[in-house]
Amino acid sequence: MTLPTRPLGNSGLNITRVGFGSWAVGGGGWSFGWGPQDDSESIATMRHALDLGINWIDTAAVYGLGHSEEVVGRMLRDVPQSQRPLIFTKCGLVWDAQNPMTPPRRDLTPASIRRECEASLRRLGVEHIDLYQFHWPDEMGTPVEDSWDAMTRLVEEGKIRAAGVSNFDIDLLERCEAIRHVDSLQPPFSLINRNAGDKEIRWCDSHDTGVICYSPMQSGLLTDGFTAERVAALADDDWRRHAPEFQQPRLRRNLALRDALRAVAQRHHVFISSVAIAWTLAWPAVTGAIVGARSPKQVDGWIGAAAVKLTENDLNEITLAIRRTRAGVGPTHPRKGRERPKQGAERSRTLIDQPDASRAESRERTR
Repeated sequence: MTLPTRPLGNSGLNITRVGFGSWAVGGGGWSFGWGPQDDSESIATMRHALDLGINWIDTAAVYGLGHSEEVVGRMLRDVPQSQRPLIFTKCGLVWDAQNPMTPPRRDLTPASIRRECEASLRRLGVEHIDLYQFHWPDEMGTPVEDSWDAMTRLVEEGKIRAAGVSNFDIDLLERCEAIRHVDSLQPPFSLINRNAGDKEIRWCDSHDTGVICYSPMQSGLLTDGFTAERVAALADDDWRRHAPEFQQPRLRRNLALRDALRAVAQRHHVFISSVAIAWTLAWPAVTGAIVGARSPKQVDGWIGAAAVKLTENDLNEITLAIRRTRAGVGPTHPRKGRERPKQGAERSRTLIDQPDASRAESRERTR
């Protein structure tokens, strides 16, 4: 299959509107795992995504504490060079191998960045990384200028083709941009967590920086079959068991919004999950969306998003549903005025990807 592509800013990379996210491929047994995952199933799922036309895979060193990159590398060995996807990965979350359930530290010291890059190249079995990204802002006291200079050197040495960041605010983006162009930003962005649409995505639009959003289905909430009962059935080491968006009263609001998407999905002859993803892609500055899957069937559930073109009536209907259900926070329409949350309004939290989260809270995510 051939899927539509867009340039990732001015990086020179052209990517399909949806890409494969391999967080769950890392499996369980670490602080932000999704529970047990069979490696052969992961490889079959990634191969299925590639067969359907996806041309990029997003992973990170910390997913499964190196395991996700290793599984991606195993998959790549059996793919002809001419058919290989672009590989995106991240650095900056450093774990304690002796205590895998301890949340990783956010370390963007230049020496750590270089060590992580070399380790990722070995695990992936590639000569270069197509897009290398800072996973989170540093918490070790390292000036971001020093970190970004280290990233720039990796580009100059040919170890990486493009350099991006994830979970950075506008101040950090500006400081990086002053040294070298930021090729991409990876923010959390979904119908529930809409905050990036008001600031960071607009910044990227004005700086020719690509945007690849993560968790567009809010980690499974905005899928056709998710229920409140499934939360109770999640594996003990699945971070979602304790995430705020999976707890009441937010869970009830979120599922009500999901149900409101059904009519739009029926009009386009796709699954609800595809509508949720297509909404993020309707934002002019968003280049692509990272979507995870643990089985080929799950890929089939969202692959249609790459071709869905939501109409103005669709977008207005979704805006009304957001307001009616009071799910999430942030701007509600890709092409209309900015909407500020009211004072004291609940903020949509996506933990391992929350810069202000406490260590107790941060068990909820690692994107």
